[in-house]
Amino acid sequence: MSASRLVLRPLLRAQRRSLATATAGHAPAAHPAEPKRAAAAIPLSNIEAQWALLSSDEKTSVAEQLEELQKRDWKLLSQDEKKAAYYVSFGPHGRRKPIHEKGDGFKIFLSVAAAVGVSGVLFYAIRSISPPPPKTMSKEWQEAMNERALEQKMNPITGIASEGYKGPGFVQSK
Repeated sequence: MSASRLVLRPLLRAQRRSLATATAGHAPAAHPAEPKRAAAAIPLSNIEAQWALLSSDEKTSVAEQLEELQKRDWKLLSQDEKKAAYYVSFGPHGRRKPIHEKGDGFKIFLSVAAAVGVSGVLFYAIRSISPPPPKTMSKEWQEAMNERALEQKMNPITGIASEGYKGPGFVQSK
């Protein structure tokens, strides 16, 4: 989520609330224990099953309906209303939807195993058709290079011909 959206979220909510109160006009005040219900109110029982099927407008309507319900005493709310309020606020949907569904771990494991298997087969296939390493990569050749470097006193200050040198020199092969 972008930082600008996080910063603007409270402003957008305040604007939405102010628009909602501005359109209410001069409607008679309702009793605080009785919430205002929309004409086409969506039933809050088992909202978990219905949530995925609702349009974004219906989801907004349910959220606003629950927001109004939560303004009154929580002891007066039914169990379904409390569950719906919790689900809409903290349920596994939107940004809180799990990244991986059930069973995705096994699919990921099989995909990784297949990728490693294919890369191994490809490695050995390419290696089988490649030419042998050059003769300069043999251990004997590299030891001969060390002897020749000592004969020529190559790099006498810090290299192979220096006093007390204990490095491998040109030997890279095992």
